Amino acid sequence: MIGNQFYSQENHGPYEIYELGDFELEEGGRIPDCKLAYATHGELNEEKNNVILIPTWFSGTSKDYETYIGEGRALDPANYFIIVINQIGNGLSSSPHNSADSIRMSDFPKVRIGDDVRAQHQLITEKFGIKELALVVGGSMGAQQTYEWAVRFPDMVKRAAPIAGTAKNTIHDFLFTQTLMDAITSDPGWNGGNYTSNTEVADGLKRHADIWAVMGFTPEFFKQEKWVLFGVETAEELVQGFLEPFFQMMDPNALLTMAWKWQRGDVSRLTEGNLEKALGSIKAKMYVMPIDTDMFFPPSDCEPEQKLISNSELRVINSIAGHFGLFGGEGEAYHSQIDGHLKDLLAVSVEEGVLE
Repeated sequence: MIGNQFYSQENHGPYEIYELGDFELEEGGRIPDCKLAYATHGELNEEKNNVILIPTWFSGTSKDYETYIGEGRALDPANYFIIVINQIGNGLSSSPHNSADSIRMSDFPKVRIGDDVRAQHQLITEKFGIKELALVVGGSMGAQQTYEWAVRFPDMVKRAAPIAGTAKNTIHDFLFTQTLMDAITSDPGWNGGNYTSNTEVADGLKRHADIWAVMGFTPEFFKQEKWVLFGVETAEELVQGFLEPFFQMMDPNALLTMAWKWQRGDVSRLTEGNLEKALGSIKAKMYVMPIDTDMFFPPSDCEPEQKLISNSELRVINSIAGHFGLFGGEGEAYHSQIDGHLKDLLAVSVEEGVLE
């Protein structure tokens, strides 16, 4: 079975499935009977204005955000209706290994960040009748979707917090991501995407994981032997006992589907390539929250974008773990920063009727 162990409901439940019907894509293809997997926390209030939407990151699912949600936290289910939506191609929502034969495996169509956001919009409006979002927040590819939400639906999004991500992917990050993709597709067992099990692409998935070990963490992380933050005792155990098994369970086609749209994340597609115009159209109060040691989306790439957003602030997150700081291995040292910034953001009154 392809990706069966990682993508099982046992590993990533509970979640629900919403059927969108046939979904047309920006690149011209379509996903027949497109499905979105989503998880909810808390209750929708009568005014339907206490909604927080969270999109998922690369290789992640709705379960990964559970450490961000809880009583007394910024994302408190006692106060908010929190919807975590799995992006298309992540293994739980419609993906290469779980779709109809006409688009299965190598035939899965190209999906963009904009497709994710349009699909999510359809879900929350059709299923719940939601017309405004108190907050959209997400990390990495979830940040790319957060920017897309703020630009595409400026009147609907009241607050937004992209964490460790950019509005327009850089050339440098495009090349970074290409190495992750090439690690998989260079495996002879890849067979043009028509393998029959993950084990046939095991070497490629191992190389993919090894690149993440180098790029996802930081030199200082290894120098200070901070792998203990991830529950392991050696660098070898971090790579061979955590990262490599983590990616070995995933469907390679799903990883490539997500990586392709990650490379092409760009809100200026909505304004004929004009990034200043796109970001200038945002009406939400926004906190741009890069991680200081992130090699994928460094603050030096995030700050120039933040300066183009009129009602925004730069809130840098400190983490020795680089991009993998998102996993919260530093515990309170990381989550207290996230909670503090999001509580500040949620306390901002943006207009009458929005929950403070």
